[in-house]
Amino acid sequence: MKHLILGTAGHIDHGKTSLVRALTGIDTDRLKEEKARGITIELGFAHLDLPGGIRFGIVDVPGHERFVRTMVAGVGGMDMVMLVIAADEGVMPQTREHLDILRLLGVKNGLVALTKADMVDPDWLALVTEEVREFTAGSFLEQAPIVAVSSRSGEGLDELRRQLARLAEDAAEKRREGYFRLPVDRVFTVAGFGTVVTGTLLSGEIRVGDELELLPSGREGKVRGIQAHGAKVEKGLAGQRLAVNLQGIDLDQVRRGDVAAPRGVFRATRAVDARLDYLASAPRQLKHRATLRLHSATYEVPAQVILLDRDTLQPGESAHVQLRLKAPALLLSGDSYILRISSPATTVGGGVVLDPFPPRRRRRSSEALRLLEALGGDEHQAAISLIISQSLLSGVTFEEILLRCGIPRKAADAALSALLASGEAQQMTREPRIFLAREAVETLKRGMLEELAAYLAANPLKEGMGKEELKTRLPKRSDQRFFTPLLASLERDGHVVPDREIVRPAGQAARKAAPDDGLGGGIAAFLREKGIEPPTVKEVMERFRCDEKTVRDNLALLTRAGQVVRISADLFYGAEALDGLREKLLTRLREKGEITPPEYRDLTGLSRKFLIPLLEHFDSEKVTIRVGDKRVLRRK
Repeated sequence: MKHLILGTAGHIDHGKTSLVRALTGIDTDRLKEEKARGITIELGFAHLDLPGGIRFGIVDVPGHERFVRTMVAGVGGMDMVMLVIAADEGVMPQTREHLDILRLLGVKNGLVALTKADMVDPDWLALVTEEVREFTAGSFLEQAPIVAVSSRSGEGLDELRRQLARLAEDAAEKRREGYFRLPVDRVFTVAGFGTVVTGTLLSGEIRVGDELELLPSGREGKVRGIQAHGAKVEKGLAGQRLAVNLQGIDLDQVRRGDVAAPRGVFRATRAVDARLDYLASAPRQLKHRATLRLHSATYEVPAQVILLDRDTLQPGESAHVQLRLKAPALLLSGDSYILRISSPATTVGGGVVLDPFPPRRRRRSSEALRLLEALGGDEHQAAISLIISQSLLSGVTFEEILLRCGIPRKAADAALSALLASGEAQQMTREPRIFLAREAVETLKRGMLEELAAYLAANPLKEGMGKEELKTRLPKRSDQRFFTPLLASLERDGHVVPDREIVRPAGQAARKAAPDDGLGGGIAAFLREKGIEPPTVKEVMERFRCDEKTVRDNLALLTRAGQVVRISADLFYGAEALDGLREKLLTRLREKGEITPPEYRDLTGLSRKFLIPLLEHFDSEKVTIRVGDKRVLRRK
C-alpha cells in the first residue's frame, strides 16, 4: 500500500473541515471550542483509502491568520495539498499566504477544491475558476486540477477522489531508508498507557521496542506501542500519520516541536546555513542581523538572519544566509522552513537548509558561498570535497558528512570512493572513518618533518626523535590518531625511517659511539670500571661535571651502539658486565632448573639495589620467567 499525507490549506470558513468530513466521514474538529465557534483551531486528522492501494493520512489545518503557526506545523509532512477556496468568496488573504507557505516548504503536488459550488450559479463558478487559474499561475498548482465540490450535497466528491487517486500515482513516497524522524504535533495521555505523541513520520521506520530520544531536550525513552489510522501496528512507515505511546517520558517532558529520533543518531543545532527566498510581498527590506520567527516541521524558534554576501535583502530577492537560532532545534540538510514577522503578522520568506552544522566563518567568504552553491545542487562529489577541504587539519567523519550533506549513505559512499581513488581525499582512521583533504595531509607531513629537523638540530647527539614525542607535536586542532598513517606515508615517500621507538630522517645512518670518543667514551669506560654495580645517572653527572640531559643523551647514544644496556630509568650496565651476569644465571638454571633471588645474590655478590632490577630485566628479555618466588629458564 502507498502511504501519502494529504493536507488542506485555505482561508478561514472556506469549508476545509466540512470537505474532509464529506470525503472520509471523520470530523477533525475535536475541541469543544472548535465546535462552538465553528472554526478549526488545532490540527485535525483523518484518513482516506482510495482504489489502487492508496491510503491518505489527512491533515486538516486552521485557516485563521491567528493560527498560521499551527497551519505550518501541519504542512511539514505533506506530500500533496488540497487548496480549498470557497466558490462564493474566491481568493482571500489567507489563501495567498497559505500558498506562499506551501511553496516555501517545498510542497510540489496537489489540486484546488472549489467548495460551496452549490451556492453559486454556473457563470459565477466559471469566473471564480478563472480567478483561481490566474492566482496559481507560476506556482506548483499552475496546471493542477480544479474541482468544484459541495460538501453538503456531495456534488463533485467522486471527481475529487478520482483526481486525488490520479495525482497519488505519480507522487513519491517518503524515504524509508535511513533513520526515523517523527516531529511531534500533538501530545496527550491515555489512562493506563501514559504519554502519547502524534506526527507524520518523515523518514525511516519506527518499531515497537525501539529506543529513542526527544530532540532538542535529549530525553530518552522507548516505543511502547504504535497506532496508524486508529489501528495497532508493530511498525510505522515513512509517510504515515502515527500515534506513538512513549515509555519513560512523562507528559510534561514533551511538547509540540520536539522530534522523536533514534538514540544517539542526530543532534540539535543552533545555527544553519540556508538558501532564503524573500517574498516579493514582504512589506520591507530584510536587514543583516534581523530577528524573525523560523518555522520548520512542527516547531518555531526566533532566528537571527545573517546575510552572508550583502547588508540588505530586497523583496523578491534570494540569498544564502546563516540562521542563528535562539534555542537549539533539530534541522537537517534539505529541511524546508519559513520566516515570519510579527508586525504585520505575515510570512515573508523561507527556503531550504543547506548545512545544519556550518563551521565558524567570515561573512562574504568565497569558500562558504562555493560550498553552499554545491550543497544546493546535485553534485554530491563536489559538495563532499568542499566539506572535507574546509575541515582543514581537523578532518571530518563520515557521519558528519552525511548530516551536513543530507544525501543517502550509498550516494555519499560512492562520492567518497571517487575522491579517495583520485587522491583528492584520504581516509585517516578506520573507526570512525575520518577524512582529510590532500592539501591538509601534505601540510601535516611537512609539519612533522619540520618538527623532526628542529628537534635534531637542538639535540645533535640524538639519532632521531621518539615516536610518542613527535606525535604530541601534531597541531592541537588536528587529531593524534592521524600520526600512524602520516608516518607511514612519510616512510613510503622516503622522507623518514622509523627505527623501533624513534623516527630519524632518511639517509641518516644510525650513529655509533666509539669507545674513546669524547664524553661518550668516558662514560663507557666509567661503567666498565664499576663492573657489576654501575654508577647512577647522578653519579655520572658528578664524575663528569655535566647536566642530566647531556648524560642521558650520551647514554642513549651508547645504548644504540650496543655498548650500554638500559635496565631502568636510573640504571645502565656496560654490555660486558651484563653478559657475565646473564651467563652465570643461565649456567645455574641449566644445572638446577630454578633459582631464587637470594641464591642469585650469593652467586653474584650483588646488593638488592641491583639484584631485583636485573632479574626483572632478564624476565623482560625472555631469558627467565618468574614462577612464585623463583625464576626458571624460559622455553624457546
